[in-house]
Amino acid sequence: MDLGLKGKGVLVLASSTGLGKAGAMEFAKEGAKVMLFSSSSDKLIDTVEEIKRTTNNNSVFYSVGDMTKREDIESVVEKSVSELGRIDVLVNNTGGPPAGPFTAFSDADWQQAYELVLLSFIRSIRAVIPHMKAQGGGRIINSTSSSVKSVIDNLILSNTLRAGVLGLTKTLSQELGPDNILINVLGPGRIETNRTKQLDENKGKKLGMLSEEIKNQSIMSIPLGRYGTSEEYAKLMVYLCSEANTYITGQTILADGGFVKAL
Repeated sequence: MDLGLKGKGVLVLASSTGLGKAGAMEFAKEGAKVMLFSSSSDKLIDTVEEIKRTTNNNSVFYSVGDMTKREDIESVVEKSVSELGRIDVLVNNTGGPPAGPFTAFSDADWQQAYELVLLSFIRSIRAVIPHMKAQGGGRIINSTSSSVKSVIDNLILSNTLRAGVLGLTKTLSQELGPDNILINVLGPGRIETNRTKQLDENKGKKLGMLSEEIKNQSIMSIPLGRYGTSEEYAKLMVYLCSEANTYITGQTILADGGFVKAL
């Protein structure tokens, strides 16, 4: 199936590693022009070279910045327009805030998590909307977590603030629909990433167990019997942002192997 992404401009945030990197790789495979964004220039350089080498797509660029700084978000959007020619797709993505119970966090911790998990998405969407409206449409993905459907123990910051992304997305689907801008939430379940490994290790230390034991316990709760891969998650992301998707907007879709039982 031709997804109609060849030559399209794609901005993927927090994309030097993990799910963001996997998404950037899949867009590049489809022939899109891709801008990566992260705070680590070394990781970005390595990732861009890896994507070019793997996909034979040389239209892959990068910009260094901080997800929590408004000026950095606005700068990468303008650079994307300049380097890619247009922004057809925005993938909002960010690392998760620290794990811990409610009593562990101060006002400063909550403010920092808000700026990372929710305000960064608001800022990037605000910056790309004028460009998408001017060109007749676009696609936006807000990458979050399966916790938006079923909260995860010891992740109070993520559980609370990622839920706000759902309200943002559903509201914007109403406001942006007339402009042919489709926006959806995509939530990973137990996907093999460094973040997942870290959470398993943290839980193992708390319970006096090996991280592998924690992983095996989690797998027992997943109907498909395994953790997902970053590539599987990225393929769903690419589909939702492609011309193959013309009628799905305002939805929250999980890639979780059937783990979440909520309707």
